Amino acid sequence: MHNTIKFVIAFSIGLLLFSFQNQSIVKSYPIVKNTSVASDTLTWKLLGEIKYIRKKHASYGEVDFPLVNTKLKKMQSKQVVISGFVVPIDNKNYALSKNVFAACFFCGKSGPETIVGLKFKGATPKLKTDTYLTIKGTFKYNETDVENWIYNMDQVEIVAGR
Repeated sequence: MHNTIKFVIAFSIGLLLFSFQNQSIVKSYPIVKNTSVASDTLTWKLLGEIKYIRKKHASYGEVDFPLVNTKLKKMQSKQVVISGFVVPIDNKNYALSKNVFAACFFCGKSGPETIVGLKFKGATPKLKTDTYLTIKGTFKYNETDVENWIYNMDQVEIVAGR
């Protein structure tokens, strides 16, 4: 009985203390009220609509090659906009991910269709891991080179975030 009372008192004090937490340290992202998607906007759902076909590869044996959907094929070499989380690849290269780094493709919790390789227009900016960005650039898909991303963007510019 005494343990139950102690627990209730401790829980009440904890709840009271957390209610006075400084709200300025809580980070939030703006809520977009307009839910329409422009025709030049890439979505992770669309990028995820992919199939694979197993074929022989000279160096790697049997490999799953991507089959990009027709909607994405129509966007080849066109300027598009997409939002996601920054994932550093090395000191000079970045990718944009559907998920934060802890749940990204490299950690085995997602597929390669959840990553877009980035090549920035001009100098590559310094970006922090998991920064949420909206970017625009020229979309390219890859169905043949197993040593490259399935999706890439060239001439990338940051539209929002940072």
